[in-house]
Amino acid sequence: MQRTGSAASPSFHTLIIGAGFAGVGMAIALKKAGLGDLLILEKRSDVGGVWRDNTYPGAACDVPSHLYSFSFEPNPDWSRVFAPQAEIHQYLKRCAEKHGLLPAIRFGCEVAQARFLEEPSLWAVTLTSGQVLHARFVVTATGQLSRPVCPEIEGMDRFKGRVFHSAHWDHGYDVKGKRVAVIGTGASAIQFVPAIASRVSQLTVFQRSAAYILPRPDGPYAAWRKALFRRLPWTMKLHRARIYAQYEGRAIGFTRIKALMDVAVGLPFKALLRRQVQDRALRAQLTPDYPIGCKRILLSNDYLATMARPNVKLVTQGIRRITADGIETVDGQHHAADAIVYGTGFAATAFLAPMTITGRDGLELNEAWRQGAQAYLGMTVPGFPNFFMLYGPNTNLGHSSIIYMLESQIAHVLRCMQAAHRAGASRVEVDHQRYARFNDTVQARLRATVWQGCRSWYVDANGHNSTNWPGFTFGYRWLTRHGSLKAYHFTGPGRGDGPQARPDLAGDPLARAIAR
Repeated sequence: MQRTGSAASPSFHTLIIGAGFAGVGMAIALKKAGLGDLLILEKRSDVGGVWRDNTYPGAACDVPSHLYSFSFEPNPDWSRVFAPQAEIHQYLKRCAEKHGLLPAIRFGCEVAQARFLEEPSLWAVTLTSGQVLHARFVVTATGQLSRPVCPEIEGMDRFKGRVFHSAHWDHGYDVKGKRVAVIGTGASAIQFVPAIASRVSQLTVFQRSAAYILPRPDGPYAAWRKALFRRLPWTMKLHRARIYAQYEGRAIGFTRIKALMDVAVGLPFKALLRRQVQDRALRAQLTPDYPIGCKRILLSNDYLATMARPNVKLVTQGIRRITADGIETVDGQHHAADAIVYGTGFAATAFLAPMTITGRDGLELNEAWRQGAQAYLGMTVPGFPNFFMLYGPNTNLGHSSIIYMLESQIAHVLRCMQAAHRAGASRVEVDHQRYARFNDTVQARLRATVWQGCRSWYVDANGHNSTNWPGFTFGYRWLTRHGSLKAYHFTGPGRGDGPQARPDLAGDPLARAIAR
């Protein structure tokens, strides 16, 4: 696949970094469009991204399977409403194989840095091995939840038992009969805690803050329904559309009328808590003290009930230090443990780390993001021509499927590339004014959402929300389809030295799209 041409003739049209949902979807779209050679760089040994890595007990999606899949690759054989991890991983592998992507993937290749070469208008991508690859375009598909985070706690290196993060579950360690300490109570913990509680002798869960939890309407798909989906695909599309409409409506509470969260989330949560936890003191410990939706709302039918088990202990005191055989809290209590599992999430606001991305005039992306990560449509940044991010800043959701957002982004990237090809341009770069206007509007809109008002992984250390989209997914799709190319400069050979196709700053559709 790789060409041997000079720097003036790029080895590849596009380099894609990451082989999860975003990378696989982007590669399929590029291959269908026939724009040129592509290569996916994947640091692991298989496709799948987070669905390859997170194999902890009970791992499953919290978005219904038929919506958490590509619209162009429907799967009539999803086993459950909420598919388990292994099934989602197999789905992605089938997509890659079906569309002939495996020859275009280099496994075991981690990117160290990428630098834009201005003279030939190419990207030079350096791997950790030292090899350098060149491409006209670079598309990052590393996601927001790919780098596990562990807290910095005194004495972490003194513990003599087994230690691992939920994203790197140690399947060689049998927890049966062991005393297991779990630090963290996020989306991963509420899945693996119930899955291991019946097997351990003692489970001690260290909670910094409680979570709002809703019942998970899960269940297997009947054989007749899967057969119907296979025989009449339009019924599967109708099923997906119904799920989409149901979930999209939830954006009203997240981004428009916050009071709705009390009814849609608060009441069901309180009912579930009363039903599954009889002890009043424990119920109080499991009740959040922050506005509903400010932190991620979780789904589980058995987490709260698990916390009421006799062999499970909830600890809400802060951790002072880790000792050789357990964890000591600030009240002086020592909690013995044979193993510690960190369910402490991911570095969601550290976009593209630890890669170094350098654009025009030696500008580094981290320097451009001193005030917080941001991008036009979550994908492009001034000073970084021919560079696109999938699942970039402010494209995460609290209510629907990220796969829907990814398909909007993939289509937008493809339109930019095709427009450059038609214009004979070697560079595509977003206009700074449109970039600034977009992000000012996004941040202003975010201040009216449920995500402002508490400390969460949505917000970085400076209080900047660089993760979530403050509107509806169909509004985002409308924006990526209509008027979005006016935000770009297309320059290069045959187009003159100055910016071409200057953006029309009048009639900006951003506010209209977010308001939808």
